[in-house]
Amino acid sequence: MSKRTFYAVSFSALTLLGLAVTQSDAKPDEVKLITQGVWFREGDLMGKGHCNNIIIEMKDYLVVIDANFPSGAQAALADIKKISSKPVRYVFDTHHHGDHAYGNPVWSKIGATTLAHQGVVDEMKRYEPKRWTETSKQREDVGSLKLATAEPPKQTFSDKPFVIDDGNRKIEFHHFGWAHTRGDGFAYLPKEKIICTGDAATNGPYNYTADANIGNWPDVLGKAAKLDFKQVLPGHGPAGDRTVITGEIEFMMALRRAVRTQIQSGKTLKDLVTMKDGKPVATSLKLPDSVKNWVGPFLAAQVNDAFEELTMNKPHGDLPH
Repeated sequence: MSKRTFYAVSFSALTLLGLAVTQSDAKPDEVKLITQGVWFREGDLMGKGHCNNIIIEMKDYLVVIDANFPSGAQAALADIKKISSKPVRYVFDTHHHGDHAYGNPVWSKIGATTLAHQGVVDEMKRYEPKRWTETSKQREDVGSLKLATAEPPKQTFSDKPFVIDDGNRKIEFHHFGWAHTRGDGFAYLPKEKIICTGDAATNGPYNYTADANIGNWPDVLGKAAKLDFKQVLPGHGPAGDRTVITGEIEFMMALRRAVRTQIQSGKTLKDLVTMKDGKPVATSLKLPDSVKNWVGPFLAAQVNDAFEELTMNKPHGDLPH
């Protein structure tokens, strides 16, 4: 397994650290009503590697945020049947990673249209079928689909936001640029003042930076923060408020600033990061307590990626994987 695939599928094997900024009372695999017709399902990240799902009720159908892994999609479907008899019409992939998009075939099979920014399709063309093949060897739910590669979203949008408005509820799907991935998408409910961020903003130490543009990440979230919202439903971690996004911005800026300072003082990557079997496993770099919510087992990899991005003067997602 490549170093990058290792990080992409190893959430469930980590002892995840850090305190949430603003925690909801939901627990993994539980469905919490956020407001009338909007539910938040926190995925079982540690046990199964699942992302969060958000279920949004329209007049005649449902919209689901993130396809999840196949087993996560099945688990979400089972819970959806308990809260609504309406069919799922759209499933929005916030980005291309397996824990958010590899469940696409599960949703397509029941007649839902998978939706994403065009950047998600482009990323799949860039990284697949290699990642799918490697992940299928590690995860039974992916391997059991017996597909040659990941299923891309069926419908895409590019320059302008995609909007669903049935007179009962409005959802805007936005892309503000390259942060976590080139295809990062946000789902925004203006009336309810809710934003769904995928992994562009997580509530905890879950940031995967290998495909990222770390330098641009704060700018992307800064654009998202201009929307009028009170609640943040992230791709991983509990539901929270605006501090999930502002804290994520601060973390990315602190990470890049700390690594740059070390580079300017003459430190090498070996001085900052301990490697084992080709993977970053520890770092001597310390970040301020103000961002401790986002500091955890991935910090060594984040320092590694920020160092490479700064010294090679390219977004890390443009470097060889």
